[in-house]
Amino acid sequence: MKTRCEQCYGSTFFLDMFHTDTVEERIWNINEYFTFSLYGNICRSLFEKHKLMFAFLLCARIMMNDNKIDMVEWRYLLSGGMPVQQLANPAVSWLSERAWQDILGLSTLESFSNLAQSFPEHLEGFKKIFDSSQPHREPLPGAWDVMLDSFQKLLVLRCLRADCLIQGLQDFVTAELGQHLSVVFTESSSSTPLIFVLSPGTDPAADLYKFADVMQFSKKMSAISLGQGQGPWAESMMHDAMERGHWVFFQNCHLAPSWMPTLERLIENINPLKVTTRGHKYKPEAKQILSNGSKMTIEPPRGIKANLQKTYMRLTNDFLSSSTKVYFKSLLLSLCLFHGIALERRKFGPLGFNIPYEFTDGDLNICISQLKMFLDEYQDIPYKVLKYTAGEINYGGRVTDDWDRRCLLKCCKMLTLIMSNTDCLTDSLFAQNEAFALLEAVVRLQPRATSAGGKTLEEVPIQIHLSLDVFIITNSIMLLINAQSIRPIQQFASAVLVLQAYPSLKPLASWVSDLLQRINFLQRWISNGIPPAFWISGFFFPQAFLTGTLQNYARRSGTSIDTIGFDFEVLVKSVSEITEIPDTGCYIYGLFLEGARWDNKAGQLTESRPKELYTQMAVIRLIPKPNRKPPASGIFVCPIYKTLTRAGQYLPTRHTQRHWIKRGVALICALDY
Repeated sequence: MKTRCEQCYGSTFFLDMFHTDTVEERIWNINEYFTFSLYGNICRSLFEKHKLMFAFLLCARIMMNDNKIDMVEWRYLLSGGMPVQQLANPAVSWLSERAWQDILGLSTLESFSNLAQSFPEHLEGFKKIFDSSQPHREPLPGAWDVMLDSFQKLLVLRCLRADCLIQGLQDFVTAELGQHLSVVFTESSSSTPLIFVLSPGTDPAADLYKFADVMQFSKKMSAISLGQGQGPWAESMMHDAMERGHWVFFQNCHLAPSWMPTLERLIENINPLKVTTRGHKYKPEAKQILSNGSKMTIEPPRGIKANLQKTYMRLTNDFLSSSTKVYFKSLLLSLCLFHGIALERRKFGPLGFNIPYEFTDGDLNICISQLKMFLDEYQDIPYKVLKYTAGEINYGGRVTDDWDRRCLLKCCKMLTLIMSNTDCLTDSLFAQNEAFALLEAVVRLQPRATSAGGKTLEEVPIQIHLSLDVFIITNSIMLLINAQSIRPIQQFASAVLVLQAYPSLKPLASWVSDLLQRINFLQRWISNGIPPAFWISGFFFPQAFLTGTLQNYARRSGTSIDTIGFDFEVLVKSVSEITEIPDTGCYIYGLFLEGARWDNKAGQLTESRPKELYTQMAVIRLIPKPNRKPPASGIFVCPIYKTLTRAGQYLPTRHTQRHWIKRGVALICALDY
């Protein structure tokens, strides 16, 4: 016979808490169980990408309370740091400049003060970590492995292999809080509302109907999509379900916030109720439902294989055998692959699509229905019709960016050709962005009152004035400060707080350094005259500079500016080797390539090296040319963006345009560090 504790909690662990020998052990067990229970109940309603973040925050807060984490080191993990001294990179062949700058910044911390100086002594050990498939589990070279604790080792991992920081955080949480935190128990009862919190691209309806079939409830479940004027119908449906003992499925609850209080008043007497809502739009009008309901997140599967499995699990054998055309199954697979790749490209950020479009299972379902209809009506395979309906209408109808449309239509060629492995983006390309996105989310969750002392916006500028060097204010910001008034400082601080500046993703320390470089570039131009090459990334509005170059050519040649375009020539010379202004056009530098690199010897685009996200682009000569027509082949029309949040140039290549388009290759004016 089960004890009361076992009946209530279903866990012998909770029972053991009362059978300990000492009070200290009992308190420790209670803390352990409470931590596990808190994690399990909260994680059930979190999206997958937020579960690790929550576990890490929970773990870090517990360690902070025990003084096991230094707050200076905590801030470095979240935001990085700025190097105080500049040392030459001792491993240029494999260590990126960003990684070395991070190591120099880490060396400013007390526990890491000798890291940069000792780095050359342990090059082989650090390179082993850099090349490892599991760098988060490799020991640090020399005495560093003994000197640093598990949290401090995360800081070194952040510098060397940020793409594996997620795995490092997982191991860290497991080691500190225990493996049992990776298990989440789902609890529900016959009278508890089930709330599906949706993410883009998901729809639980099909899965719920399939579950109803398994439970022999398919004829006992009614559904309605909420919206304006649907409240009375929904209420009638609820009363009918109460009398008959049926299930009720309310979709899109976030579209009917005014009806939520009515739903709350009726929920107490209603048996199983299913509701869906979009997580980022739901409003707390029904607090009781949210607090008492069992919340579950619904997300699209991660990975193309998981996407295919989910799709084919929904397709019945009768449907797969419904067409007499032998190529039906092959084209169906192509459509499912196309859908999976369209969803998966979103996780690569701008490398995938500039805008994260919300493609859904409904888009795929329409394409599949059209595929069967067209195959039944046409004798031959209507490839053009299939590509047009899928690429231009069903999926393309959501696409608003021209470069994204070009990419989507190239991917749509899968309808006739299954992609090879070389055409796919690999996980290593997006892992760094995923790690830094997690850290950025943690930064946003940090308490603001602590850092600002609970002060108002008007009081914060005084602190900024005391912490910023006067040189930065007077020389880089160029504000004239009246010694008798603090108002100019307040204006400057307000501008910083609301980010009133040129587009930039850099942290403040890097942004100030970048601003100084821009001012120095313009000052040299004023003092020394027109430079032989222009730092295109240093302009606030590069388009105006390009237009001015075309206008100068139009005036000198007497040609209409509307007929002039740019021809491009990529130079072998470096910036320092260019000493003269070209006869026509101009030289530009300062661009970065994302998704590919420039081979200076071959004079064309080539594949990126492993773990290489961005590479410096060579100097480019822009040559104004009337009535210019781009080459028919051998070039890639490359987009150019001001920042990594992503109008185009022609770069020589031996591959087809499709090859680089699917890799999301672009030229970037400024990076995020």
